[in-house]
Amino acid sequence: MTLTVPSSALLAAVLPDPAILVGQLALASIAGYQRDIAAYRRFCDDLHTALEPTSLARWRTHLAQATRLSPHTINRRLAAVKRLVHEAAAQGYVDVATAEAFRRVAGVQVAALRARLKATARTRITPGQMRLLCEAPDRRTGIGWRDRALLHTLATSGCRVSEVVTLTTTQLLSRDGSFFLEVLGKNQTAHRTTPLSHEAYASIQAWLARRPVESPYIFTSFAGKGHRPTTRPMHLSAAWRAVQRYAQRAGLRHVKPHDFRRFVGTELARRDIRLAQKALGHKRIETTARHYVLDELAGGLTDHLY
Repeated sequence: MTLTVPSSALLAAVLPDPAILVGQLALASIAGYQRDIAAYRRFCDDLHTALEPTSLARWRTHLAQATRLSPHTINRRLAAVKRLVHEAAAQGYVDVATAEAFRRVAGVQVAALRARLKATARTRITPGQMRLLCEAPDRRTGIGWRDRALLHTLATSGCRVSEVVTLTTTQLLSRDGSFFLEVLGKNQTAHRTTPLSHEAYASIQAWLARRPVESPYIFTSFAGKGHRPTTRPMHLSAAWRAVQRYAQRAGLRHVKPHDFRRFVGTELARRDIRLAQKALGHKRIETTARHYVLDELAGGLTDHLY
């Protein structure tokens, strides 16, 4: 992605382009900001009213009343606009008072729009179920060998699916008989090292040994009805479909790639939640505890307390 920061003259009195966030956020994050800002601009009457805090408040009401977006999505869109205006003030494109007025625009209350939250947003996968899922691919086909390696990698690395599908062989590390992946995650400026099981590593090597093409990417795609192997990385949507297909074969419903990440967080937290935090790359342990540890409260915990 190539971003060009606009000139001061172009920015005068209008909402800036997210390109001014270059150096503050990863390019993938800026692409998300561009989509959110474009939606906000389409809502506003013109480019000038987009810099009025009242427009942001009206957009919040519009998103809550006229769409079925979840409260988390609405608040993410509002936060994108506020972050952009804050950075514009820091760079002198808008005044500080305007940025402060944007900051004071509240988001929607999650409880007020709770009905829009998906009941199956988080699917708890047990170790036994994960074993069935990872062994579901047919190893009589090249796709099966690739998908088996993909599933084992997701199930033992804690990586996001977007990080996994673009992995290259140079990101696969071996150290003192153990294996790791070196990835650059969301909103991260430095690579993090995350664990990889011996079984996942062996599955990757088995797939690469059988792959009929050479590519720097580990998980390459298949094209056309004949499933012709290519050197291109596996598409994100193909990984989603693979996860859902094998989950159904294993008798699981509503499984998403991110549930693999939550599986890793939940299982590592049994030993030490800080291990889960480090493996997942979270800055705050509260994020790990709130969103990635899915154990339910067991019965009998308060027996024999006195």
